[in-house]
Amino acid sequence: MNKVTLRRGLAALLTAALSFGAVTQANAADLRIGYQKYGTLVLLKANGELDRRLAEQGVNVRWIEFPAGPQLLEGLNVGAVDFGTTGETPPVFAQAAGADLLYVAHEPPAPTSEAILVPSDSPITSVAELKGKRIALNKGSNVHYLLVRALEQAGLSIDDITPVYLPPADARAAFERNSVDAWVIWDPFQSAAEQQIGARTLANGEGLVSNYQFYLSTRSYARDNPQVLQILLEEIEAIGNWTRHNPDEAVAQVAPLLGLSPEITRTALLRQGYGPRPLSPEVIRAQQDIADTFYQLKLIPRELNISEVVWAPPTHTAAN
Repeated sequence: MNKVTLRRGLAALLTAALSFGAVTQANAADLRIGYQKYGTLVLLKANGELDRRLAEQGVNVRWIEFPAGPQLLEGLNVGAVDFGTTGETPPVFAQAAGADLLYVAHEPPAPTSEAILVPSDSPITSVAELKGKRIALNKGSNVHYLLVRALEQAGLSIDDITPVYLPPADARAAFERNSVDAWVIWDPFQSAAEQQIGARTLANGEGLVSNYQFYLSTRSYARDNPQVLQILLEEIEAIGNWTRHNPDEAVAQVAPLLGLSPEITRTALLRQGYGPRPLSPEVIRAQQDIADTFYQLKLIPRELNISEVVWAPPTHTAAN
């Protein structure tokens, strides 16, 4: 799909949302955005333009930080947030658990923005050598699928390793203590481990996974507030374009928020994908493959239909 087609697709999605109606105090007094220490939403929060635009519409933006995608989507499921972004796998686990979510849009692939890391002095030099090893990861996160695919390519399965399910901060501590043999993680934790403690990349997502980042909403919020989502996507696209053309300024703005050095932040920002896009049939199929894989591995309890939870903005119908 070329850039013109993508832009037209996004424009059509946004126009459909715009035509449905204006934001009002009654239907969107607050917009609660779940974000993590990575991705475009961090840039958007720092920029402040979304908050300004929505304040003019009577909408107050609240930013709520989560350590990882599964926790963010649990917040979405229990009604603590209305909108957020995660990698590929968390929505699959959340949908399987009954979360009433919708995929709103996605970012371009970023396969190098997640990796399997080993300590710098580790004797392990291939994924095949992970057999029987302890591997730290955040269960249900995007790296869960990376690990499954990497093991599969090496002729192994998830049953051939011992997964140690830990959130990023705890996993980093276990990794540094050598309590685990490897760590599967995403940026900026990935770039921080590479540059701060010399962690070595055993494999990243190249040739294995797309590592799309998805924007998600609750079904009820998307139904009642399509105009808010329209403004959100416009601002996400704008801040992505600005970041691509002003990487030095983006790094200077975001590094203090992440508590990381400019060098680590730059690496993470450059490995991201930017520009929200409506879900194409190809992206839906890729996400369906992930859902089918986890069902076959008995890591989720039921089969899923991804196409049933893709946002279709309502169109305006004139009164008779």
